[in-house]
Amino acid sequence: MRSEILFASVSYDKYDPDVTLPAKFDRLIDKMGMEDAVKGKWTAIKMHIGRNIGYSTIHPLFVKKLVDKLKAYGAKPYITDQVVTDARIRGYTEDLLGVPIVPVCGIMDKYVYERKVDFKGLQNVDIGGNIHDAEAMIVLSHAKGHGTCGFGGACKNIAMGCVTDRTRHQTHGLEGGITWDETKCIHCGACITNCNHSANSFDKDDKYQVNYHHCTLCQHCVKVCPTGAITMDAHQYRDFQTGMAITTKEVLGGFKPGSVFYINFLTNITALCDCWGLTTPALVPDIGIHAGSDIVAIEQASVDAIKFENLIPQGVPEGHELGKSGHLFERLHGKDPYVQIAELEARGLGTKEYSIVEVK
Repeated sequence: MRSEILFASVSYDKYDPDVTLPAKFDRLIDKMGMEDAVKGKWTAIKMHIGRNIGYSTIHPLFVKKLVDKLKAYGAKPYITDQVVTDARIRGYTEDLLGVPIVPVCGIMDKYVYERKVDFKGLQNVDIGGNIHDAEAMIVLSHAKGHGTCGFGGACKNIAMGCVTDRTRHQTHGLEGGITWDETKCIHCGACITNCNHSANSFDKDDKYQVNYHHCTLCQHCVKVCPTGAITMDAHQYRDFQTGMAITTKEVLGGFKPGSVFYINFLTNITALCDCWGLTTPALVPDIGIHAGSDIVAIEQASVDAIKFENLIPQGVPEGHELGKSGHLFERLHGKDPYVQIAELEARGLGTKEYSIVEVK
């Protein structure tokens, strides 16, 4: 059985607001069939709010439209993310959106429900209470590249954004640890300033130190090091994607069937995750919006739509040499983005087979 994926394209045929993406988004939401599932229910809108000076997250106009639709359906919506301190910078305010904006694990990061799993270093899936206690959920994701798993969409939004730092650390730990080559280090400090978790430093002897209690092994330090002095000591990226799928299944297991919906924005498709706190030029032209109730199908459809032949060269760092084969994200980051999708399907979360229904 194929899963139906709704699609609103950025394409337009005349200068008329009604044929632009926000108007199509209104019609797409109505076709998703969410009304009965969310009516009278506490409904979490899980999205990545972004960090620092990044500006490629989902535009507040679209978030407002989704909130207003949910309210009209009788839902009790709220917005949630792992970290919400930078929400106002990007225009996500309670005044504008008319709903609470709350951290998934509460204001002290202690409101969690623990689930035990057993996959190598991943043993604890700590689900944020503001996700676990929701009666319905809209997974609102910005599609983009990801340095560790190739593609960041709904699976990444859930697996990295609905849990505690402990779970993120264990998941990233499936890749291996961090090593430092003193002979290559020029002590420029880029690794320090680009760490979102204050997890690294140079000691009094100028030796590189990592505080693994805070480190999530996100590889920001690896990516920004200009001399290659910082590397990962293992590259089990398939294990990382398997860990994401395991965590995603645990999170979704707390919801009744038919109460979770997915919306992927294929706009401002950049090389890196929004958690980097920066925005680079788009890798490909804007495509549109995918929506549905099958996480496997929507992820498959979104990755399929992002094609190497549409590459905009300015989206790749100057001097960076792309790989010769595979998906655009695999050529860019060296990781096959389809692995996480196969792992989701293997765990019974949906099907890779889909059909596209365009919403005009």
